[in-house]
Amino acid sequence: MPTWLAVLLEIVKITVPALIVFLTIYMLLKEFLQKQLQMQNLEYRQRQQSISLPMRLQAYERLSLLVERITLPNLLFRLRTEKSTSGALRVALLLAIQQEFEHNVTQQVYVSDKLWEILRAARHDTENIVNGIAEKVDPKASAEELANTLLLYLESQESSALTMAQMAIKTEAGLYL
Repeated sequence: MPTWLAVLLEIVKITVPALIVFLTIYMLLKEFLQKQLQMQNLEYRQRQQSISLPMRLQAYERLSLLVERITLPNLLFRLRTEKSTSGALRVALLLAIQQEFEHNVTQQVYVSDKLWEILRAARHDTENIVNGIAEKVDPKASAEELANTLLLYLESQESSALTMAQMAIKTEAGLYL
């Protein structure tokens, strides 16, 4: 056998096992580092969730309170005065709905877009009810007349957009508990 062939054979004998060892170590190290990265990502998500979960739950609480505060019976209880007119009560109701909503607008960061749209629709529905009923009542009539007409209308309805919004809040909040 020529010497160059013997040298080549010796190089192959050394190189092939070295390559096998190198590839084995490379694969093991790669798998180990991927597992470490997955663990770090999991720890990061858990830390983020431990911070954001209380904020989300607080947002659901505040939005639930918003819905309760803009229901017409609650608004009427808070805003109605005996010497007020129907027109003044209408303005006060619409202003209170707007202020309540604006006060809680930042909570949309913590809830789904779908839930936020449901809340916006419930707000607009409530405003439309106030405007629609107020159009049928003389603006110079007593606030009592508008309040009674609104309450009668609400009694005739099976459910309201605000009730649906409250259920949507509970449903979405339940996903995080």
